This record gives sequence, C-alpha cells and structure tokens, in this order.
Amino acid sequence: MTIPDPQTVADHTQQWLEKAVIGLNLCPFAKAPHAKNLVRIQVSQARHPDAFLEDLDRELQLLGETPADELETTLLVHPALFAGFLEFNDMLDLADQAVIDNGLEGVIQIAPFHPDFQFAGTESDDIGNYTNRSPYPTLHLIRENSIAKAAQAFPDASAIFDRNIALLEKMGKAGWDKLDIPRCPFHHDEGK
Repeated sequence: MTIPDPQTVADHTQQWLEKAVIGLNLCPFAKAPHAKNLVRIQVSQARHPDAFLEDLDRELQLLGETPADELETTLLVHPALFAGFLEFNDMLDLADQAVIDNGLEGVIQIAPFHPDFQFAGTESDDIGNYTNRSPYPTLHLIRENSIAKAAQAFPDASAIFDRNIALLEKMGKAGWDKLDIPRCPFHHDEGK
C-alpha cells in the first residue's frame, strides 16, 4: 500500500473535522476556531515513533509560543505509524510526558483520535467509539484555557458525551458511513 501524501491526509482530516466533529456537533467548541482559521492540521512524516515524538515536541512548542488568537489548537496526524489502536494507545503515555517535558502541563492537554478508537469496556464495533474515530491516528493538542472557557458555556461536559452517544446510536453505523469520511487504508477495525 502507498502512504497517502501529506496534503491528502490533511484534506481527509479537514473533511472529518467538518463533517463529523463540527457537522454532528460532536465538539461544540470546534466550530468557532475552525471558522476563524485557528486550527492547525500538521501531518507528520516521521518514519519511527521517536521521530513522531520529536514532531510532537515541535507542535507543542509552537502552540505554547503562539497566541491563541493566532493559533487555537493543533491536530497532529500520522497516516501510517500507529496502525493498531493498542500501539497508538501505548504511545499516549509518552505524548502526555512530552507535554510535561516541554513545560506545558496545565497549559496544553492531548485528546486522542484513531480510526479504530475503542473505549475500555466496549466492543470494537460499539457506535460510541466513533466519537473518537478519525481517518488517521491523530493527537489533538488543546489549550487548557480554551477548555476552561468552553466549560463556562457548557458547564456539564458529560452532557455533551451523553448527547454524542445518543446521536450516534440513533444514526447507527449506516448513518456514520453516509458521512463518507475518508478512511486510511492501513487501518481496519481490530478483532474483525
């Protein structure tokens, strides 16, 4: 299989952001930064996990040094390194450590997205997992100040998650598939 070029990966990620995250209102905080062009999509071309973590360091530093009115949030995407969700999940501890190592604990946090994302205690085909499914393995670097501001507008964050699950259950897999979100050829639902 051929690894998609970085522009294709960025375009697919943009489509997911617009069709699912914003289109379904899975994250009510995403629309405003997207409309203001304050969401950075950075495609890593690292050939091994250590190089990917170096890319993560650079993105954390850039986000930490750039005012929020110039860059609100970053999606760091890799099309091929973390094909399996468990491999990706294992890397998240290193990603969280990178936040600390860059002196950004309490400033930036990371939210994970993966084509085969699976919450603990769920089956791989559970529709609720789709709240965190993206075309490619993706780390969302989020400013904690942005989360705090959003929490003022939506003080009950658990209500968002519950609403998302209810929406996805109503849509079902067939409804999700109608969104026609591109899917990386390297990924497939594990366990099927």
